[in-house]
Amino acid sequence: MELSIASNEQLSIIRDLAYQIWPDTYGATHTNEELNYMLNKFYSIESLENQRSNGHIFILVSDNEMNLGFASYEVNSENSSKTKIHKLYVLPHIQGKGIGKTLVDYIKKEALSHHDIALFLNVNKLNKAQQFYHHYGFSITKDIIINIGNGFVMDDYVMELNL
Repeated sequence: MELSIASNEQLSIIRDLAYQIWPDTYGATHTNEELNYMLNKFYSIESLENQRSNGHIFILVSDNEMNLGFASYEVNSENSSKTKIHKLYVLPHIQGKGIGKTLVDYIKKEALSHHDIALFLNVNKLNKAQQFYHHYGFSITKDIIINIGNGFVMDDYVMELNL
């Protein structure tokens, strides 16, 4: 398994992975209209480039040249001395094999190298990934509702792990 920082040229890989992963992750809890809106909003090449220019670092995970998943994070997010995990997704058929843990371990190491004191993230209240984060040691610190436009909201928990 190999982790690498995604280049601008590889943002299309991240977009394509999101379009493969999201229907399985959110298909039971979100309408097709909502999924399509969110994928367009967060995973268009223009949006991904904007995220990169705003400090998000994208990581690709692959094995034998097959892309398996991705993550993005931002050290010292909002000048908080905390690293925010913005995205963490693994292809559904290979979840549970340690790839998510490998991604979080990598981000944790980066956070520590920048002297951040915690990792945090938003996770949808209905997303089964909460169990993964709890198992890793994250705990819920608050719940938030974020208006993302077009009549849609993200109803999330904020989860945090002290380093």
